[in-house]
Amino acid sequence: MMFENWLIDIGKSPRTAGSYSRAVFGVISDWTKAAGLSTVGLKDIQSAEQLSAIAAALEQVDIYIDRNQHGNNMYSCALKAYMEYRRRDTPEELEQDVGDIIADEGISATEKTTYISARVGQGKYRHDLIGYWERCALTGFADVRFLVASHIKPWRKSDNKERLDPYNGLLLLPNLDKVFDLGFITFAEEGKIIISDYLEEVDKLGVNCEMRVRLEDNHQGYMRFHREGVFEKNI
Repeated sequence: MMFENWLIDIGKSPRTAGSYSRAVFGVISDWTKAAGLSTVGLKDIQSAEQLSAIAAALEQVDIYIDRNQHGNNMYSCALKAYMEYRRRDTPEELEQDVGDIIADEGISATEKTTYISARVGQGKYRHDLIGYWERCALTGFADVRFLVASHIKPWRKSDNKERLDPYNGLLLLPNLDKVFDLGFITFAEEGKIIISDYLEEVDKLGVNCEMRVRLEDNHQGYMRFHREGVFEKNI
């Protein structure tokens, strides 16, 4: 799906979708190349990690800072939306991760089954999270049939031990899993929720500023990674 169409699908107006698309593929790409951050436009950058690094570097580029301030943060919002679009957990990404597990000659067939189950939020990993949390870690909703096993430190950033560690997981309702996975909420050391300024219609998503999650010492390293590497930093 094209970026502009995706924006409309997630609720942006056609006017906003068009403005974001023109900004990303037009002036933001031009500023990126002029600053020596890339030799190609953003549309041609395939790596999500490279795109994130460019976005961080642009925050130090004078013309981007100036135009963004005068444009009521339109350019930063457009870039954040594009990064979200590019890092969606698409079926293709899931297929690639499962394919990587299958192709790994360093692990046994039994281990491959375990890792594949963990990647899709099933098997022993999910069972361990249900045993630990017993209910939604944020709302207390108790029917585990509706809950999602969500990694705190993303799968692709974790090693095999971290991927199976129940302390690297939260048990969440699907709407909360999605906003956490996309980095629109995270949690402070004491467990208080931090909500990104980029998250719109917070109430409709069931998110509120009073939410807390119970974090033990073993959760802290994973949650620190999420705050620093996943969370959409506030404006």
